[in-house]
Amino acid sequence: MGAFLQAVAFLTRLPIPRYPFAAADWPKSAVYYPVVGALLGLLLWGVSQLSAWLLTDLLAAVLTLVFWIYITGGLHLDGWMDLADGIGSSRPREQALAIMKDSRVGAMGVLAACSLLATKGAAVYELCSLHGQFSLVFVPLVARTHLLVAIRCWPYLSGSGSGSGLRDGLSIGYLLFAGAAVLAVCWWLGGYPLLFVFFLTLLYSLGFSGYLRKRLGGYTGDGYGSLIESTETLALLLLVAFAQGAG
Repeated sequence: MGAFLQAVAFLTRLPIPRYPFAAADWPKSAVYYPVVGALLGLLLWGVSQLSAWLLTDLLAAVLTLVFWIYITGGLHLDGWMDLADGIGSSRPREQALAIMKDSRVGAMGVLAACSLLATKGAAVYELCSLHGQFSLVFVPLVARTHLLVAIRCWPYLSGSGSGSGLRDGLSIGYLLFAGAAVLAVCWWLGGYPLLFVFFLTLLYSLGFSGYLRKRLGGYTGDGYGSLIESTETLALLLLVAFAQGAG
């Protein structure tokens, strides 16, 4: 229970009961990331449904996006901005990493955040107008499932950062189990379209991880956040494309 609650506390703003976390809970918490993703997806679906019922589709999309930022504490968005500042500086590896550690946000980070939020918001609006909000359950789930692959298979650069120790709690066997479970959920939620989205976003996440390995030497916490944000955005765009095709 401690590992699950720690995963919820780290990835969301959801209130959790006071719990005496043990040191061993942190490495084990990563296995629950897909579960937390599914929980986030259900909350997003609920907010979008209620907002669309009370208001217009446009306002429903805006409120859903605002809630999305709030419920995750802007944690992943902050990583996306930091990575954009570091990579966008076109500086050598060490200087790029130093820029990413700077708490100040630069022009590249602001532009990256605005572009991502505009794309996400527009995609959520399209899903609302097409009555496809239930697919929002899938988006945070698949992004955090792909995150497990990144944690397990690519090096983490900081020994004391937010992602340190998470790799120790993940095995290849668990990754295969989690992947199979999520594929079953994809089939149950939407059949072949969601399976295609799962595999296309997986290919993207592998390419993203390979790029970070080449450019920075591996992952930082900002890299993990960026992977989640960009994977969610790609998943939304693909879902809209499939929904438009079906319509």
